[in-house]
Amino acid sequence: MAESDRERRPAREAPRTRSQFRLFRTLTTRWADNDIYGHMNNVVHYSLFDSAVNGWLIETGLLDLQSGEEIGLVVETGCRYHGEVAFPDPVTAGIGISRLGRSSVRYEIALFGGEAQAAAAEGFFVHVNVDRATRRPVAISEARRRKFEEILL
Repeated sequence: MAESDRERRPAREAPRTRSQFRLFRTLTTRWADNDIYGHMNNVVHYSLFDSAVNGWLIETGLLDLQSGEEIGLVVETGCRYHGEVAFPDPVTAGIGISRLGRSSVRYEIALFGGEAQAAAAEGFFVHVNVDRATRRPVAISEARRRKFEEILL
């Protein structure tokens, strides 16, 4: 890579820290999460993001898996990796919301290995709130919105 190309590339942002989040969920790594390189495979990070957010939604009553009229469909995801996590490391997910739209929510999730203060990985995904039967977007209710606002970043 030419020196001029490196100069034009934006600097990589530092990983988020635990202090940037108000909501945390403890997750468990599994033997099968490790890949041949000895660390957690990249696809597992996405599974942990999904488990952390949906676990919180279920616990707070914002998601009723069996009979809720509204569900959130993932329409976009992303992840940046900063460090390694591997089985049997405990993982803590910091969860926040960076954008709360009329019918969509952008979740920010950081995975912290052990007692680390800086994230090993950071991800996001966008849920669009839809009617379960029609799969058409519906506005987020005021009650749901208030709960989401509690974890705005």
